[in-house]
Amino acid sequence: MPLPARPRPRARTAVFAAACLLAAGAPTAYAAFGDAPAPAAATAAVPGARSHVETRLLFGTQRPDGGPDVTDAQFTAFVDREVTPRFPAGLTVREGRGQWRDASGRIVRERSYELVLLYPAADAAAGGREVERIRAAYVRAFGQESVGRVDERVLADF
Repeated sequence: MPLPARPRPRARTAVFAAACLLAAGAPTAYAAFGDAPAPAAATAAVPGARSHVETRLLFGTQRPDGGPDVTDAQFTAFVDREVTPRFPAGLTVREGRGQWRDASGRIVRERSYELVLLYPAADAAAGGREVERIRAAYVRAFGQESVGRVDERVLADF
């Protein structure tokens, strides 16, 4: 009896990326990030590390109304205006290509940005409110259906 075919690494990566971007079109529940201690094994691996929230935001660049795509200059200006004042300690922007299913059920493939923010877990509630303001501002500014959000508890040291 032949063994079942294993998904190729490239296919698994594509499925993972699609799942992340599909989350952009669905309501998301956010976990509470109290300041519970991190597991002992994790803290031993990174001396001085403290509990943080890592928030990743997924921004599409195509406009649902058919208008021109969001340009690099427009996205950079948006980050300067909406993100940097809220998270002045730092951030990371990654460019990518993604896809997701829009409200009408159509698969949309587009150039995208992933914004990565790290902030202390003790500031999770305030940080989360600021993240929601960023999401709402992008939806308004560029006529988007949504901006995907992924939150994770991590240990970080700077």
